[in-house]
Amino acid sequence: MILKDVLGHSIEEIAGIADCTPAAAKSALQRGRAALRTLAAMPNDTTLPLMSDVQRQKMRSYVQLFQTGDFDAIRAMLAEDVKLDLVNRLSLEGREKIKAYFTRYAEETRWRFAYGAIEGRPAMLVFDNLEPSEHPAHFVLVDWRGDEITGIRDFLFTPYVIEAADWARLA
Repeated sequence: MILKDVLGHSIEEIAGIADCTPAAAKSALQRGRAALRTLAAMPNDTTLPLMSDVQRQKMRSYVQLFQTGDFDAIRAMLAEDVKLDLVNRLSLEGREKIKAYFTRYAEETRWRFAYGAIEGRPAMLVFDNLEPSEHPAHFVLVDWRGDEITGIRDFLFTPYVIEAADWARLA
């Protein structure tokens, strides 16, 4: 008999999805469950720190540049070894290779951008102008090294991720 552990998947299936051994998958699940028990035991009015002021300002600036369409300024902030992960679709590395990513956003009028947080991490929330919802359609995470952008993870092609995420629109 095969035991189903998470969302109807066996440990072996989870290990395959996570590209790890069954023992590593089981260990990760045990750590996750322990962390959830700790969080569940915390008082309801407990607030977790979202982010530092530096992180907040960097992401706010990034979002403002997207809102104004100043993609040249964003390109100037890219590290030579920057990595783009268009999650579930495309991965690119290097400043020159990812320039077209911003060109496509510049050509598209469908999206509205807002500064926010996903799971306590600074993020650019992306709203769909074709939908009346005040719920983001997807989000973008940015990694920094000093003032340079070293990584961009865009969840455009995985809209289901936002459905389970704890997100907040920030001023």
